[in-house]
Amino acid sequence: MQAEKTVKTERMKELAAVLNKASRAYYAQDREIMSNLEYDALYEELEALEKETGIVLANSPTVNVGYEAVDELPKERHGTPMLSLDKTKSREDLRDWLQGHPAVLSWKLDGLTIVLTYRDGKLEKAVTRGNGEIGEVITNNAKTFVNLPLAIPYEGELVLRGEAVISYSDFEKINAEIEGVDAKYKNPRNLCSGSVRQLNNEITARRNVRFYAFSLVSATGDNLLVNPSMEETDLQGGHSGRVDAAGQEGFAGVMDSVEAQFDFLERQGFEVVEHYLVDDSSILDTVALFERKIEDNDIPSDGLVLIYNDIAYGQSLGRTAKFPRNSIAFKWADELRE
Repeated sequence: MQAEKTVKTERMKELAAVLNKASRAYYAQDREIMSNLEYDALYEELEALEKETGIVLANSPTVNVGYEAVDELPKERHGTPMLSLDKTKSREDLRDWLQGHPAVLSWKLDGLTIVLTYRDGKLEKAVTRGNGEIGEVITNNAKTFVNLPLAIPYEGELVLRGEAVISYSDFEKINAEIEGVDAKYKNPRNLCSGSVRQLNNEITARRNVRFYAFSLVSATGDNLLVNPSMEETDLQGGHSGRVDAAGQEGFAGVMDSVEAQFDFLERQGFEVVEHYLVDDSSILDTVALFERKIEDNDIPSDGLVLIYNDIAYGQSLGRTAKFPRNSIAFKWADELRE
């Protein structure tokens, strides 16, 4: 029995080493050494072994999110850790997860997560997700994103999250200009990561990086307070708090739903991730709708995100050691487009 457990522990060490190497390559070196499908399969094997043995190694990626930020750009610690989302590949699991509560279903965009801070209507700061705790300050680069508003109507302090992405069509054009097969980028995500984290934002400007907002983190100002009460999440999940916005530009009283906050962000000039309000009766049809759009969708994605529309209800659920309970990611059974 002990020998069997030792074998499983050794396998866990092997899996952790392989997964951490893949994570390091992606987050710190802008390259990909395995596909999402391969990574997920190994990750799930490790999770199963940890559950079976009751052992979680200190270097396990199941308890360590992402990888450390590189040293070339200024670093900044996030106000609260940015968590990943739990995930499923089952459409029926998504429907069961709703438990009768309306939710918002959106693309899980496949780029680089960015946290933006606006103050007095101006973009003040942009920070990458980094390893979930410490990100890189890329404010000057963000100012070159082709669709990002540098000034917004709201005059308080506004913090939001979104995904920086490079379209498939721009990716193909940029890659076509690179001589040498080995020098070409493998996919738009890697190109985007390298573009957003440039030291020279002139290079970023040439890459046609776009930003799609997916969540309002906090907002403060006259008669307005969004008070974060949960850790920030990484993959378009989780929200910070209820909005009381009487008298503020773009607001009309109290907003306590994810859908209403998407509307607010659009009114501030942000492009937001495509999303739909769903319930038990419409969730499966809406997932199918997204699936039909994949082939012609020019914006990279690697799944969907489902989050409870009622913010107060979502917050009341709390979180696990690693995931918030108010949202979940849906991964396609197979990678449909790389």
